[in-house]
Amino acid sequence: MDQRQRQRREQVRWRAAGLFAAGVTAPQVAVILEVSTKSAYQWRRSWVAGGTAGLASKGAPGPQPVLSDAQLLRLGQRLAAGPAAAGYGDDQRWTLVRVVAVIAGLFHLRVSVSTAWQVMRRLGYTVQLPVHRAIERDEDAIASWRRYQWPALKESPPAAVRGSVSLTSAGRR
Repeated sequence: MDQRQRQRREQVRWRAAGLFAAGVTAPQVAVILEVSTKSAYQWRRSWVAGGTAGLASKGAPGPQPVLSDAQLLRLGQRLAAGPAAAGYGDDQRWTLVRVVAVIAGLFHLRVSVSTAWQVMRRLGYTVQLPVHRAIERDEDAIASWRRYQWPALKESPPAAVRGSVSLTSAGRR
C-alpha cells in the first residue's frame, strides 16, 4: 500500500470519528462508509482511547529506509556525476562496493552491500551486463581450464557413512 492509499484510508477513519462524535453507532458508521462492522468497532475503540489521533495512519510497515529522501536525492546527484567525480578514474562503472564507500563518505553511515543494492534500486539503477565480450578474453586458456581443471573440481566428494546424532542410538551403547 502506498502513501496515497494510506492517506485515503486515514480520511475514511477520520470521517468515522466525526460520525462517532455525532452519536452515530458503529454498525451505522459501517453502512454509511461501506466498511465492515468489525472495522467500525475497532475504529470506535481507537477513537475513544486516543481521539482522532488514535485513528491516524501508522505509516508504512517494516523498517524505515536507511537513507532519508533528502539523503537519497544527494546520493543520486553524486552518483549521476559518475565514478570519476568520486575519485574512481580507472573504471567508469558503479559497483556496490563503491556505492558503500560513497554512502560512508557522504553520510558517515556503514551499510552492507545488500543495503547498497536496495538503495540503488530505489534510485532506479539496474544491473548492467556487458553487450560484448572483453577484448582480453583468452579462449585457449578458458578451454584448457575447462578441460583439465574443471573435471577435478566437479568430482563428487567421497560418500560419507551415515551417522546418528541420537544419544540413544545403538552405536552409542
